[in-house]
Formats: sequence, C-alpha cells, structure tokens
Amino acid sequence: MRTPGRWWRHKTTPEKVETYTRWSFHFFAVMEFFSVGLTSVAPLGARLGGAALLVVTVHATLCFVTVSRAIDWTRGRRPQPTGLMWTLAAVTAAIAAAAIGLAEHGPDREGVDTAAGGVFGVILVFGPGIIALGVRSRRRAFGIAGGFAAGTWGVTSALGAPALTALFTALIVLIGGVFIAFTAVFSVWLLNAVYELDEARETRARLAVAEERLRFGRDLHDVMGRNLAVIALKSELAVQLAQRGRPEAVTQMVEVQRLAQESQREVREVVRGYREADLGSELAGAQGVLAAAGIDCTVGGATAGLPAAVQSALGWVVREAATNVLRHGDARRCAVRLRVLEGRVVLSVENDGVSEAGTQSGAGPSGSGLAGLRERLAEIDGTLEAGPAGRGLFRLTAEIPLPSQSGPSGAVPVAVAARSVSEVTP
Repeated sequence: MRTPGRWWRHKTTPEKVETYTRWSFHFFAVMEFFSVGLTSVAPLGARLGGAALLVVTVHATLCFVTVSRAIDWTRGRRPQPTGLMWTLAAVTAAIAAAAIGLAEHGPDREGVDTAAGGVFGVILVFGPGIIALGVRSRRRAFGIAGGFAAGTWGVTSALGAPALTALFTALIVLIGGVFIAFTAVFSVWLLNAVYELDEARETRARLAVAEERLRFGRDLHDVMGRNLAVIALKSELAVQLAQRGRPEAVTQMVEVQRLAQESQREVREVVRGYREADLGSELAGAQGVLAAAGIDCTVGGATAGLPAAVQSALGWVVREAATNVLRHGDARRCAVRLRVLEGRVVLSVENDGVSEAGTQSGAGPSGSGLAGLRERLAEIDGTLEAGPAGRGLFRLTAEIPLPSQSGPSGAVPVAVAARSVSEVTP
C-alpha cells in the first residue's frame, strides 16, 4: 500500500510544482463553498439560504473544473477551455447581480446584507482569477478583472446604489480580482519555467552523450582515416602489379598486412582509452552529471597511488552507479566515498530515493549492468555488493585487494574532494 508520503516523493520536481499549483487554486473553490456557501444558510433562512448554497456550489464546482482544464491546457494536454471559461464568467456575473439585487431589494432582516455582500465579494474575486488561468496574455488576464469591476459599477448604479458606494464596491472588486489574476499569471509562469528548466537539464545530458559520441568518432576517424586510405591505394597497386606478373605485388601486400595490423592495434588503444576509465575523471564526471540532474553529490577520497587496473575497474563502478542513480528512483542526495585500508580499496556509493520495493532496477543480482561489473571485478579478485541500506537508501560497495607491493600499511586519510549543490530542490 502506497502512503501519501511515498506518492509525493516519487513525483518529479515539475510534477510536484504542478500538483501544488493545481491544488492551491482548487482550494479557492473549496474555500468559496465553506466561507460563503454554508455561512449564507443561517442569515438567509432555509429557502433562500438553500438557494444561495446551491448557486455557490455550482460556481465552486465550475471553478474547480476550470482550474484543472486550464492547467492541462497550459501544459499542452488539452484544448483551451474557452466554452467553460465563458460559462464561468456568465455564472459569476449572474450570481453577483443576484447578490446585489438581494442586498438592495431582499428581505429586511439582520444579516441578509452581510450574507449577500459576502457572496458578491467572493464570487467576483475568485471568478476572474480562475478565468485568468486559461488565457496567455497578461493584459487580457488583468482586463478580465477590470471588466468585472466595471460591470460591478454599472449594475450597482443601475440598482439605485449611491455613486460613492458603487465606486467603492467596484474598486474592491478590482483590487481583489487583479490580485488573484496576478497570482494565476505568476503561478502559470513559474510552472512553465520549472518544466522548461527540467527539459533543459535533460537536453544538456543528451548533448553530453552526443558530444562523447562525436569525440569517439573523431578519434576513430583520425586513427583509421589515413591508414585505410593507404591500405586502399596499396591494395589497388598490388592488384595491378599482380595482373602484370610483377613480384613487387607481394611486397605491397606485405605492407598492406602491416598497415592492417597497425590499424587494429591503434583501434584497440582508442577503445581501451574509453574502456579503461580513469577513476579521478569518472568521479568528477559523475559529480557533474548528478549535479546537473539536481542531485546533491558529495565525493570523498584520494585516487593517487592506486594501480591502473584498480582505477579502471573502480571507474566503471562509479560510471554504472551514477547511471543507476540517474535512471532509477528519485534521488536527491548521493555520497561517493573512497577508502584505502590495509591491503584493499573500498568504494561505496550511497543514494536516497529508492523505489517502493527498496531496490533500483538493474542494481540487483539479475541486473545486467552490475552483473558485468561483478565479472570485471572478479578478474582482479574484487567483490561488489548492492542493495537497500534502510530508510529509503541504496548502497553499492566495491572492494578490491591491492597488490602487496602497493598496499599501504594502515588506513589512508580520506580528503573531501568537492560538493555540488543541486539546482532544483523539491
């Protein structure tokens, strides 16, 4: 069973902002029902108060639905709810006019004017603000509030209210409507900005991958381009010499064989440069990538003096661990710690935000990524452990024995390398 806390934690940051925005405006509709709907029954009586409660409930329901449709339209999930907004505007105007009429010509009982004024004020403040969610132009959003204020002045004047009273009432409606409309405009702008930042972060990650592919392509082209061109020319020359029965064809083919073998060696060196990851570079790269994804990453440890084979293996561990943190769960913090103890080096990667089952996909015994790491570490007598560490944490630990000649006696102190602060917080 999923608890509300887990439901909230498993949302992304943009989804959390959208949920907060949506329910903030839904709360206006709920507050309208309880503040003026229910409180109007007692002063207006059972019959008139019941009618007031019904129309306020209808208006609150329209506001509730309009908020959902308008925010979905803002995110491009449905068409603009034009008809629904016009309906809300018409219902708002009708209820406000009825409330003014009730205050001017209704029963002369204590509390009637107060109840009618409450309905009038809340309806005319919340209605335009909710409608403003469904328009893109800021001028149009504020113009809606101004239009309702002008209508308020005209209706109150037509029903016989004093000019000063009509002007003061219209001014109150204008100030309240503009405030709610400003809240709506700012909330929509903030919601769109958060989504755009999240998309920009994903684009940045994709560009980093594309740049790495281009770099590999350039390196491979630089290595193979010249050799393949020479091989093609010498092969063509050898064919022509062989067709003429010249013995030099054998010499040319020997040269082709030598170039092919040299090309194979150079390609292996290029690939080895990518496969034998440098531990220091991998730690810095993982920290940068996690920081770009909004994850607070702490890296601690000294890589100097470790054998090349150990650094290469641990570099792959860091790369795979960072990939799992990015792809699985909803991590907000990650700690990477490197320790060199008596005769062994220990690398641990711990992050929060694990899935409900307490594991990260690909991090269990059957995960292909970590299964490959276990095989790689087994070649140098290393071990790898991965699993939940309690309280929503996941820990990956790699341990590799050091050669006796390079193993230090006693523990080596660990220096904190750096700390990145996340760009977006929940």
